[in-house]
Amino acid sequence: MAEPRPRTVLVLGAGGFIGSHLVERLLADGGRRVVGVDLESRKVEPLLGRPGFDFRRFDVGDAGRLGAAIAECDAVVNLASLCNPSLYNTRALETIESNLLAAIPVVRACRDARKRLVHFSTCEVYGRTLAGFAPEGSAFREDPANWVLSEESSPMLLGPIAKERWCYAAAKGLLERVIRAEGRENGLRWTILRPFNFLGPRMDFLPGVDGEGLPRVLACFLEALLRRRPLPLVDGGRARRTFVAVEEAVDATVRVLDRSDAADGRVFNLGNPANEHTIADLAARIVRVWERETGAPFAPGVREVPAEEFYGEGYEDSDRRVPDVALARTLLGWEPRETLDSILARVVPWFRREYGGAAR
Repeated sequence: MAEPRPRTVLVLGAGGFIGSHLVERLLADGGRRVVGVDLESRKVEPLLGRPGFDFRRFDVGDAGRLGAAIAECDAVVNLASLCNPSLYNTRALETIESNLLAAIPVVRACRDARKRLVHFSTCEVYGRTLAGFAPEGSAFREDPANWVLSEESSPMLLGPIAKERWCYAAAKGLLERVIRAEGRENGLRWTILRPFNFLGPRMDFLPGVDGEGLPRVLACFLEALLRRRPLPLVDGGRARRTFVAVEEAVDATVRVLDRSDAADGRVFNLGNPANEHTIADLAARIVRVWERETGAPFAPGVREVPAEEFYGEGYEDSDRRVPDVALARTLLGWEPRETLDSILARVVPWFRREYGGAAR
């Protein structure tokens, strides 16, 4: 007999991009209580006071409050993380602390309380693809077996220690192994999710308005559009990525919560393999949506910038990230469908409404 869906869900990192969408969806489903934990509440402000939502402002490093929150919930979704490529090789120690050392107590608290853990990792644990090491145009490089990433068989090929950019992937990957070992040796019930470039409203921040530093690529491009500056193309925008709507990814997460019999002890890629584009193509598509929305051409265009100039010394990137989602399709009945153009048609107007006045 299948286990009933969790009635009370604890979301760590509830005030972030993914967390705010997950809380919104869980509340919309009805019949659940959601306990959200974060230091920041701006992105869930419209949800505060909603029946069934209990927001608590504290750091997950507060062991007493964390343990009390875990004890009253049926399942824990851990989204608490430092996740921004501009920080990986400039604040490496903080990146490792956030994504490994500070996360281990969360894992152990779930183990001790015998509560189910759904942990968000990253697609970056795969590192570079096998194809990326082969010469351009070679049959090996073109074979999908060497660049489509599988949860159960693909290797994790990270760069040398001098390329500090990989500290994020290394920390996340080691934590995955801690979680699996706690399951095998101490009975922790777990599921690991590997996101592949979620896109949607409320993603990141606008520098100088509600955050500082460099946001990720979508917000970085939209900041340039809002401030009438050329879009920065790191290394010419050659890197390839797949993109998936955050709402579709949240749907997969809810399926994981509600189908513990299929999801326990599993790792799932969450991405859309049909939505692979170069970063240069992403920039061009965003500009087209912007011009359609504003009714005027975007004159500044793009500018190419070397990765080490943009991100700092020690940066290295993966060549492409295309997920195999057969496990999610088979075990969860999940199929991502929204195209990149459809996602951008929703996201660009949202950024204009949210930040247009402040950017000017």
